Amino acid sequence: LQAVVVGAGVAGLTAALELRSRGYRTLLLDSGDRPGGVMRSDRQSGFLFERGPNTIMVKGPALSFLQRHGLEAVLQPARPAARNRYLFHDGELTAVPMNPFAFATSPLLTGRGKLRLLKEPFVGRGDGGGESVAEFVGRRLGPEAVERLVGPFLIGIYAGDERPLGAEAVVPALVEMERENGSIIRGALARMVRPRGERGLRGSYSSPDGLGGLAGHLARELGDALQLGTRVAAIRRESGSWIVSIAREGDEREIRAGALVLATDAASAAGLLRDTDAETASALDAIEYAPVASVPLSVDPGGSRHPIEGFGFLVPREADLDLLGALFMSRMFPRRAPEGLELVTAMIGGARWPAVVDAAEDEILERVYRGLDRALGLRAVPEALAITRWPRAVPQPGPHHARMVRDLRARLARHPGLALAGAYLEGVSVADTLASGVRAAGEIARL
Repeated sequence: LQAVVVGAGVAGLTAALELRSRGYRTLLLDSGDRPGGVMRSDRQSGFLFERGPNTIMVKGPALSFLQRHGLEAVLQPARPAARNRYLFHDGELTAVPMNPFAFATSPLLTGRGKLRLLKEPFVGRGDGGGESVAEFVGRRLGPEAVERLVGPFLIGIYAGDERPLGAEAVVPALVEMERENGSIIRGALARMVRPRGERGLRGSYSSPDGLGGLAGHLARELGDALQLGTRVAAIRRESGSWIVSIAREGDEREIRAGALVLATDAASAAGLLRDTDAETASALDAIEYAPVASVPLSVDPGGSRHPIEGFGFLVPREADLDLLGALFMSRMFPRRAPEGLELVTAMIGGARWPAVVDAAEDEILERVYRGLDRALGLRAVPEALAITRWPRAVPQPGPHHARMVRDLRARLARHPGLALAGAYLEGVSVADTLASGVRAAGEIARL
């Protein structure tokens, strides 16, 4: 059996490894110069910084995959102090409450907002399918919870806005709790008594060489089954097989395979599928993405009034800043910065400033410094180590996205041996994207 996987991000790497473990002769193709897709880590002047995602939450399916392939030991947990997180609130960094007492005394919600949260078990049952996150959370927990808690949280994951994002796609567990228990709080208590699914690890993780290093470990397991610098120009179905046209260093040829996994972003998958299934391609084309620029910075610890400690901070929409937030990477993991310096990674753009990918470097840095100054109180200008622009950084699933994905999977049944994997399907985190590759391989193996 021969399988071809297109795209060597985390979804493609895991799909290829899973297929190979199930007996498929597997070829993984990517046009880039290194594996990992957006998981890219670089070393410069004693710093180890990320150009894409910075951490991974190791959910149950991701942990099971890593254990099956002997890679659990590659994981590096964030320091315990990294549990402390902040929001830019009323002109200063305010700690996010991590326990009931801290929540009761937190200024992030007013007394009225806290009382509204306590009313949640008595709110009538609804259905979050078709609702935005703002509509669903506002109905269950009140408007303050949307604006001051959930909205900023989504900035850190989606670089987006809770108003167009869909509840069933973004907070599926909460929607399911309401459906099954009539309440988020009652549902959470029920799951504490009877946990569901595979258990993952608590906290945030990386590897000693960054997330790019984690991708490198996955790639090494594949050996010469991974071909970088190889562009897939077209695909077609012919005589029960998939024909994949590739171009590599002037060499153009076709590969015949019984199975094909497209582990790319939605737009790239749409381009390859257009001649085979125009309806599926059109659905993929409709998926929107938020653009983001990542800016790692060298910061003198004495160069800010607010101490650089904990995980980092997020900036709510009402703060009227282009800065989405910043992560204190050298506080989270060891050996990320030279002694006496801190590594702070700023994220800017998203739904707030979509033009970031076309902006001049000076303008990006000016807006980053302005946001950091308001949040941290800069005494000295940090040194930017790099600027990485991601035009399609994070998918933005709308209220009907979950239904669209179900329809998409039903249409794929018309194409034997074809599967999709990627962050646009059922979760944008690294762990969810990894799980999508495992699922794609399972769909192929069940044929």
